Amino acid sequence: MQEEVKSGATAVGKYHSHSIPLDMEDIERDWDKPIADAGIAAKASVIVRVGMLDLGAGTGSFRVREMMHRIAYPLNVHVRADVNLTDIQATCTDGKDRITEVVNLPTTGVNTERIWLLEHFADWFSVNLGTGSMYHRETKVSAGLMQHLDMRDASQVSADMAKRLREERHHARVAERAAVEDYEAALASRGMASGGGEVNETVIDALVKADGRGDAASEQAEQLDLPRGRERAADGKLAQPERGITVRDVHKRLDMIERRKPLYSPALSGLASACACASFVFLLGGAPYDMIGAFVGAGLGQWLRRRLFAHHLNQFFVTFVCVAVAAFACVGTLRLIGLFNPLALQHDTAYIGAMLFVIPGFPLITGGLDMAKIDFPSGVQRVMYVLCIILMATLAGWMIASLVHLNPQGFESPNLNPWVNGALRALFAFIGVWGFSMMFNSPQRMCLVAATIGMITDTLRLELVDYGLAPEAGAFIGAMLAGLLASAWRSAVRHGMLPPHLGYPRICLTVPSIVIMVPGMYMYQAMFHLGQFETLLALDWAFRAFMVIICLPIGLAMARVITDKSWRYDV
Repeated sequence: MQEEVKSGATAVGKYHSHSIPLDMEDIERDWDKPIADAGIAAKASVIVRVGMLDLGAGTGSFRVREMMHRIAYPLNVHVRADVNLTDIQATCTDGKDRITEVVNLPTTGVNTERIWLLEHFADWFSVNLGTGSMYHRETKVSAGLMQHLDMRDASQVSADMAKRLREERHHARVAERAAVEDYEAALASRGMASGGGEVNETVIDALVKADGRGDAASEQAEQLDLPRGRERAADGKLAQPERGITVRDVHKRLDMIERRKPLYSPALSGLASACACASFVFLLGGAPYDMIGAFVGAGLGQWLRRRLFAHHLNQFFVTFVCVAVAAFACVGTLRLIGLFNPLALQHDTAYIGAMLFVIPGFPLITGGLDMAKIDFPSGVQRVMYVLCIILMATLAGWMIASLVHLNPQGFESPNLNPWVNGALRALFAFIGVWGFSMMFNSPQRMCLVAATIGMITDTLRLELVDYGLAPEAGAFIGAMLAGLLASAWRSAVRHGMLPPHLGYPRICLTVPSIVIMVPGMYMYQAMFHLGQFETLLALDWAFRAFMVIICLPIGLAMARVITDKSWRYDV
């Protein structure tokens, strides 16, 4: 038994070779204790690990701190955490003891499913420790998810739990109505008035039974596989059951969240990238041939990127290689089509659309939001990471253009009826955001919600720009509207107007919906003209891109200030 506890506790650090090792003896001693009664080392291991998983999923430092504080609160632990792009240094104290833990991630990435699951984990954790939920109103959905983390489609599990809750409530209401009808029938049969006389005891029993069934239906939650019965102690007496969830139970759930496989294979991710970038090209004004080239190039590039990331290769090297392959594939496709229709050879700008799958939308937006929360170290690191990715991508694209003698002059928008153009913009905005959401590992229901928000906001932005609004102002309005719609969706779920399983984190809805607004073509044009030593043109495109880029997180931050008190006030 001691060996089992030791191996289980050691597993906490087994998969985190980039963290400073903890004194595992303290954790091993508390491994099967209720987490509320464990020592500061065991509590800190949970708090910091939750923060590490959230940070590794690509969210901003303000959300990581919020999550860590949410886990620490029911444990009566205070946390002071410094969170950067790939590392956390956290000091935890319970008033008596103090411990500092440092974790350093080898790289960064995006996983919106994990962000969503960690919110449910936090609610499950808080409710089991006697404090209320923070993120979701229906804690039974969170409890059910934490019990079925071995299921591949967690979104379907949450939907099934929500359906089961509706059915239980329906049966409870039916039973209550039946009991009331029996009560009234009994009164009528005895010729009694509704307010007087002696009531048949069986009718009272029926009412009590119905009321009890309603309570059971509303309070019955999926719990952990914990020992429920009392075991006999050594003296033969019944021992008291263990109180609360143990350190082992908590880390078991975190293990399952951390080791979940991606929802989509490299081939499906490539298809999503192809659809997203082809849609992106249309929204930029591209013609069908441009979309075909971008579809082939972006699909192949994303498929290769997923395959290379599986071998833990350097991100910047992978970005350069995959962008070069995508550009070559796009140009090759158009040259092949050009053998049958020479018009395809005139679409020199299409390869820019094939590169857009590498746009680092999540760190770009979260970096801006971190700065809005006065967290400049994390924000600056994220922005510098974004610039490095963009530099590698645009450099690879420029080199390919030089090798095959391309001269991109921008897309030539097809002449379409304004109503037809607006309808197509809405359609391709929906497809584009859906594709980017899949690339971020969002469950399908989350993809569809984000795509609906993106369809509304991006179509409105483009229409406003057509009517003379500056692109920068259009980006600001589109991002702010996306933030407001995501907040409204979340609020509708919390107030019961939408099913509880559709309560997704705002950042998982807003970032995919505005990634399609990032001016990827502006950034590439800046690099292209810089490579041609056309400095003034390069600066012109660079500043255009800069103005649009900074308006996106500002718009999201403004939406949060309007809808969230924690953003509205400096406290």
